[in-house]
Amino acid sequence: MKGQKRAVVIVIDSLGIGELPDAHLYKDEGSHTLDNTVKASAGLVKLRNLSSLGLGLIEGVNSVKKVKKPQACYGRMKEASPGKDTTTGHWEMFGIILKNPFATFPGGFPGKIKDEFRRKTGYGWLWGKPASGTEIIERLGKEHIRTKNPIVYTSADSVFQIAAHEDVMPVEELYRVCEVARGFLNRYNIGRVIARPFTGRGGSFKRTAGRKDFSIPPPSFTLLDALKKKGFSVVGIGKIGDIFAHRGLTEEIHAGGNMEVLEGVMDALKKTGNGLVLANLVDFDMLYGHRNDAPGYARALEDADGRIPELKKLLKGGDILIITADHGCDPTTPSTDHSREYVPLLVFGKKIKKGVNLGTRGSFSDLGQTLAQFFDCGGLLAGTSFLTSILPKPGGEGVFRGRRGY
Repeated sequence: MKGQKRAVVIVIDSLGIGELPDAHLYKDEGSHTLDNTVKASAGLVKLRNLSSLGLGLIEGVNSVKKVKKPQACYGRMKEASPGKDTTTGHWEMFGIILKNPFATFPGGFPGKIKDEFRRKTGYGWLWGKPASGTEIIERLGKEHIRTKNPIVYTSADSVFQIAAHEDVMPVEELYRVCEVARGFLNRYNIGRVIARPFTGRGGSFKRTAGRKDFSIPPPSFTLLDALKKKGFSVVGIGKIGDIFAHRGLTEEIHAGGNMEVLEGVMDALKKTGNGLVLANLVDFDMLYGHRNDAPGYARALEDADGRIPELKKLLKGGDILIITADHGCDPTTPSTDHSREYVPLLVFGKKIKKGVNLGTRGSFSDLGQTLAQFFDCGGLLAGTSFLTSILPKPGGEGVFRGRRGY
């Protein structure tokens, strides 16, 4: 390692900023998570700090105040991989562009998966089709208690969700079942197996905080692997560990809601002197986007915006702060699924140029390639670095293909 280098990446889960050119293939025409959410609040949402960074200057953003002197560099990123899910978005950011999308099951899981599940876990299952998690446990909770069989369901995403009452199937047993399922579902290219424990009685079943994701491992090395291999700290906060199958991280900080995740980021910055701090603000997607709760989404944006000054104060001279997203999930459209959208790119630092328009990036992996060059840990297989465009010295941008650091 050469000197002390540190970067912070905060992913505002689902903060899309307008439909991609191929959005019609995903039935996402008209989606614009940010603008539509702000409009739904009748203009009451005030994002002063994100605005000051340059959010309103990004192409396609019309709902946020445009400032004359932005404090950060700004742009937007286009997803190159097929799909619109959390795993695909995060993997692409850090160097993996998928050729094929993860498998989805709009008609339900096939019988061969159910048969293998029964053989390998010792349980049958109830349902096995797309469903709202809160609705399906209320609908089938009593039958689950009677039969002892877990409730299995999916969504528009590539997920295999297993719900069980904690009094019927203890959480550790549910996790074991998920691990077994993860083992054989890899060959079906299902992105995540998710444990969904719940408690309560009929009419008042309630999901607990014991959710746990079991992700398919990344198919190749990511920037996280390269950084860890070279001796940098790689701190994942929130569900980052789950997304990367707990690979490439030197520390995982488990946190629940947005505010707890941001507290984790600030604690990590006080302790981490060298490396990457990576966090996901999941509430936007989980609590508001999927539930079509535009007012809730708007309030969460204001709350997160209010913490930015605290975060900036903890940055050292050479640090880089990047704020972005992984996909969209427009809470104002009839759909409750993710949406195929551009995502914002805001890059701030005390030694970073101000007001550079980074334009429309060809893939999310430009972010990872830029950090690979920043850390001098070797070039990733995908992406175009914009590091020299944001540093206060002459030079243009270009494809960075440094030596392999892993």
